[in-house]
Parts: sequence; C-alpha cells; structure tokens
Amino acid sequence: MKQLKLSVESLFDGKSFLSNQVVTIQNGIIVAIEDNRHLNSNVLSGSLIPGFIDIQVNGGGGKLFNQSPDLETLNIIARAHQKFGTTGWLPTLVTDSFSSMKLAADAVALARKDKSLGVLGIHFEGPHLSVEKKGIHSIEFIRKISKAEKDLFSREDLGQVVVTLAPEIVSPEDIRELVEIGVIVCLGHSNATFEQANEALKAGASGFTHLFNAMSQFTSREPGLVGAALLDENSYAGIIIDGHHVHNKSAKLAINTKSNVILVTDAMPLVGSDSNHFDFFGEHINRTGNRLSNQTGQLAGSVLDMNTAVINAIEWLDLPPEKAINLATRNPADFLRLDSFYGRLKVGTKANMLLLDDSRQVVSSWIEGKQLF
Repeated sequence: MKQLKLSVESLFDGKSFLSNQVVTIQNGIIVAIEDNRHLNSNVLSGSLIPGFIDIQVNGGGGKLFNQSPDLETLNIIARAHQKFGTTGWLPTLVTDSFSSMKLAADAVALARKDKSLGVLGIHFEGPHLSVEKKGIHSIEFIRKISKAEKDLFSREDLGQVVVTLAPEIVSPEDIRELVEIGVIVCLGHSNATFEQANEALKAGASGFTHLFNAMSQFTSREPGLVGAALLDENSYAGIIIDGHHVHNKSAKLAINTKSNVILVTDAMPLVGSDSNHFDFFGEHINRTGNRLSNQTGQLAGSVLDMNTAVINAIEWLDLPPEKAINLATRNPADFLRLDSFYGRLKVGTKANMLLLDDSRQVVSSWIEGKQLF
C-alpha cells in the first residue's frame, strides 16, 4: 500500500492552525498527523486546510448543467471549480422538466464513479417552488410534487440528494416522506409564512437555500422564512457573499446569529470561463464586473468561486480565518451528514485538502490523496 507524506508549514485541522506538521495518507485516507521535528527542504510553504465543499453549483467552465446534463458537462464544471479549491460539490439542477431531472440524475450517478470529480450528490433546486419567489427559474416547469419525482429523489446511486422546495407548495406530509427516504430538504424560493416554515422544519426540513434571496423577508409583524432560518438552531443556511446577493452587514448579522451558515457560490457557467454572457432558458444573462443579471437587471446566479467566498468572508465580514474556512468545509460536511469523512483534517478522514499561500490563494489541491494541480 503506497503512502504519501506531506510536510507543511501550517495545517488547519478544523479547530486550529498547527505549525510544522506531517500528514501521512494511505489509500486516500489520512492515517497520521504528526509534528515535524526535523524540518527539511521538502516542507510545503503555506497552510494545508480541508477542501472546500460547495452545495450549490449550477455551472462553470462555460457549461450550465441544465443545458447539457451529462457526464462531460460535469467533468468540465468540476475542473473549473477545482482551481478555486472545491474538492466536493453538488451539481445543481434548477427548475426543469422531469426528463432533464432524470438525465441529470443519470449523469451524477456516472460521475460519482470517478472520485477525482468530487461529486458528493445532487441538488435539485426546484421545481416545487413559489411562483412569487421564482427568481429566474422558468415558470413553465414549476409544479407540485409527484410520485415520479419522489421516486427519482429516492435513487440510491446519487449520493446525497438535496431538494430545495417551497413549504407553502409542498405539504409537511410530503416533506416528512422525503426526509424518511434520506433526502435533505431545503426551504427556498418561497413566500411562506413563519408558521409554514416552522411546520416544514418540524416535518424534517433542515436547510435554507441562499438566505435572504428569493424568500419571504423578516419584518416587524411577520418573521417570514428569513426569521425562521435565523431562529432555528438545528438547520443550516447557505449564503452568497459576492457583494450583490446580500449586504455585508446583513451577512455578518446572520453569521453572528446562526452558527450553521454555509458559504455557497450559486455559480453559473462563467466561473472559470472567459465569456461574459450565456443563455438561460431563452434569457440572455450578462456579466458586468462580478455581477450576473438578465435583461431586466434581475440577479441570475453568480460568478463567485469558493476561494473568493472565503476571502470575502474574512475581509468583508471581519471573520477569523478559522471561522470562514469552517463555513466552507466543516459546516457543509455536517449539513450533508458526511462529517466522518469530509470537512476536517484528522485521522480517518478522506485526504481532500488544499494548500493556501500567504494571501489565501489556492496553490494546490488533492482529492482522496490524488493531487489535482
């Protein structure tokens, strides 16, 4: 059994930064982390940290998953995001036809056989959403949940299945059924009342999709979906720190209020691409700076990558590096119930790792001990 040993100046294990460490990897698993008492020229400068996990990736490298839900597309998207430290991710299919959902599921099942792609499951963002809060999702495909979709969500070859739905559209009984078959239910694209949101949480929903965006807001007389998310201690909430989706002070308030926040990208095809536009269900989406919008000016996903999201959280929100990194590693691993193998660097976890330089840029990454670049 071939072993890989890496000597690093600094290592973040999920709790604290440790100086001068040696990591031993065997068969893709970390088998030892020890002090390096005899530094030598082979020491890697920088900090070794757990690999980033992104639970909401619509596209990258010029490809949108919805447009070509196949293995080739997933390969291109994976490689585009790996440059920015994403070693685990959920390909995300926004509201679409059932035939597209099935193609996406088949592609993910194939992709999971190639460990180097880092595909941990699939995220169906819709189609069971609120028309009032649909964002750029196509109204043509928004619909109530059916047995066909429940059967698709229950497939055992998809890894972890996450479904974003509106609790005023999907009943607590249906949410409970989804949870019982292993689906992680997120609330989003919803105009639900505070009471409806809490009924969904009682039924087993455990997440909120892109907090503050496309959901009923917190007001003096109605806490809405935002209020339900911030008050619930057990659920997780994704948040997009790109300077457009959420005001920095609102993001900081949310993170200070709720410990289970997850950095997400909601990335579109332009991440890792030189293009400045793409088509989305007949709409022309343009990039201006780091903002994506349709022809009416409505936000249309992001060009954010995980490395930038972590840096933004540190620099814009004044978060300690340890906390910002955990929002992109430990928290999503916990949310996906994969904390035994991901989101931390310790004996027994998979060797999904990044090496950051002094400016916190990704200079190298590994998935299960295999160096990607």
